[in-house]
Amino acid sequence: MSKRIGTILVLVTLIVAAFYIGTAVTSTTAQTTFVSFPVVTPQPVVFPETVTQEEVTLSQLYQGVTPSVVSINVTARHPSVQGNSGLGDQIIEGTGTGFVIDTAGHIVTNAHVVDGATRVEVNFIDGTIVRGEVVGVDLDSDIAVVQISLPAEQLHPLTFANSDSLFIGQEVVAIGSPFNQPWTMTTGIISALGRRIEGLNQYQIGSVIQTDAAINPGNSGGPLLNLDGQVIGVNAQILSESRSNSGVGFAIPANLTQRVAQTLIAEGSVQYSYLGIGGQDVNLGYIEALNLPNNARGVIVTSADPSGPAGRAGLQNPPRTATIDEEGVIQPTNIDIITAMDGTPITGMSSLVSYLAAYTQPGQTVQMTIVRNGTEELTIPVTLAARPSSNP
Repeated sequence: MSKRIGTILVLVTLIVAAFYIGTAVTSTTAQTTFVSFPVVTPQPVVFPETVTQEEVTLSQLYQGVTPSVVSINVTARHPSVQGNSGLGDQIIEGTGTGFVIDTAGHIVTNAHVVDGATRVEVNFIDGTIVRGEVVGVDLDSDIAVVQISLPAEQLHPLTFANSDSLFIGQEVVAIGSPFNQPWTMTTGIISALGRRIEGLNQYQIGSVIQTDAAINPGNSGGPLLNLDGQVIGVNAQILSESRSNSGVGFAIPANLTQRVAQTLIAEGSVQYSYLGIGGQDVNLGYIEALNLPNNARGVIVTSADPSGPAGRAGLQNPPRTATIDEEGVIQPTNIDIITAMDGTPITGMSSLVSYLAAYTQPGQTVQMTIVRNGTEELTIPVTLAARPSSNP
């Protein structure tokens, strides 16, 4: 989300006010008549003879999906930074992206685009501009839903793909408003899967898609698409020291996005499941200490709250100080490794976080498979609780 602060918005507001005052004076002498405005009509693309099939595919994809992608302009009011209290609240303008998901006017975007917004303006590629109302914001997943009022026949929802079926190297397309340049298309591939990024609260988001498609401030909330024009993720973050594209962008996976959006629409907020553990991926130290196969995967339970769901179910709380031999190898004591949840393999913290967020509900009982001290495999029923406001 790209931002402009304070004085720019005030300047724009004053200019607009002066314009309307002038118009009001001159309009008193004008005769009232019916007026018409130009309508933006998409023109068919005429391809040159030298066009490639890949270029045709991308052009047709763009023409097909851009009526569903919106540019979002947001106004928000935030208290002044401490020490500048005499300046009053700061008025902040921001630009992001979103996309239509149904004919009821619901639009998905990032939570950080519209959180705290006092005014939301939604712009379509055909020139239509409407006001949006924030339905719900989920800081844990960085997903939000905005609703607009337009006839159903004017809305063209995008469809979601199954983000569990993606593969590294898959070609993707990002559409958004980088640096306030709306409906910009960039292309790339899926560079990696199963990444973890920080949410807007203290919780992490799992199974995140990494892409090298150019993503910049203003792309936030826009769709990451496969070549069939289906949404595979919501562009959310970049890894960059300069705040501009470095070839490392991240998108919230479609399956999590769908679950969050549907829940926000139905209930206004989202509750997530909670295990009550701290954990880390299996590493070489644990492989050697527990004599595990070198390709062992899972989540090492580094702490288990005795009053939490996992602790009550019997997961062990390892000692605060591990026994390490002369070669620096950890000696196994009370070590549980989570390897599956309801039969779904858990390969690390990213897949554990993702599974809990996308496929479970508080109060649900799951069958958790663990390996204890590297020698004993157990399946333990765990009744999940609601995620508290503090980690983990």
